[in-house]
Amino acid sequence: MKESTTTQTDRVKKPHLLIIGTVLTLIAVFCAVSTFRGYSEGQELPYAYSLTFLFVAVMLFVRGLYVAFVGIHPTQKADVRRLAQAGLLAALCYIGFAFFKIDIPVGLGGDKTAFHFGNVFCVLAALLLGGFWGGLSGAVGMTIADLTTAYVTSAPKTFLLKLCIGLIVGFVAHKIFRLSEQHSAKYVTGVTVLASACGMGFNIIADPLVGYFYKLYLLGAPQDLAKTLAKMSAVTTFVNAIVAIIAASIFYIALRPALKKAGLIN
Repeated sequence: MKESTTTQTDRVKKPHLLIIGTVLTLIAVFCAVSTFRGYSEGQELPYAYSLTFLFVAVMLFVRGLYVAFVGIHPTQKADVRRLAQAGLLAALCYIGFAFFKIDIPVGLGGDKTAFHFGNVFCVLAALLLGGFWGGLSGAVGMTIADLTTAYVTSAPKTFLLKLCIGLIVGFVAHKIFRLSEQHSAKYVTGVTVLASACGMGFNIIADPLVGYFYKLYLLGAPQDLAKTLAKMSAVTTFVNAIVAIIAASIFYIALRPALKKAGLIN
């Protein structure tokens, strides 16, 4: 049987998404600049929302660049089943953070960090759906959780970091080790734990580091407060990472046989 291959000439290049992404990015930059007031009273919410909007707009812009200059295959269609799975896992990420957390107050300004289960489902999403959809599920679900709780000022940072976690876990699990293919139980267990550890290892380093510069330079927090938040975040992030590696690996290994039998793992 002759295999069909996708060449550069087969791809359709469309500028529409690039135009939309460019316009939204410009609007988001304007909103972020105009609402920047640091920690001035009453300015945290609009600034946090505008930064989150900016990150989403930049994602659309980057995707638009790809479609405009690289193109997509004309037969490529949206996978409705994958969208539904991503939506379900985004909801689990939201629940894992919004309802299963222990808040740790830091300082007198109302800032806090938390032990939570949100990262469990962020990693699980990447194991089940791959890096892009898994990362997007974690980013959307946990960003909404931030925006609807007392962590609203952390929403932009959350969107970026959770997306990166998903991309790293998905890349290690599916691009390097081909986890979705048929393997022995020992191989699946080892790759699952390794991929989860890579994503959480990134988060252990990036969360307090990015959080420090985010609080200091984007939100205008005092340096001492930013350092204290970073130190506390390092502790909670480490604990959350261990929980996420163990729990996400157990969930994936337990769900994998049934999902493969049902054709839900490609």
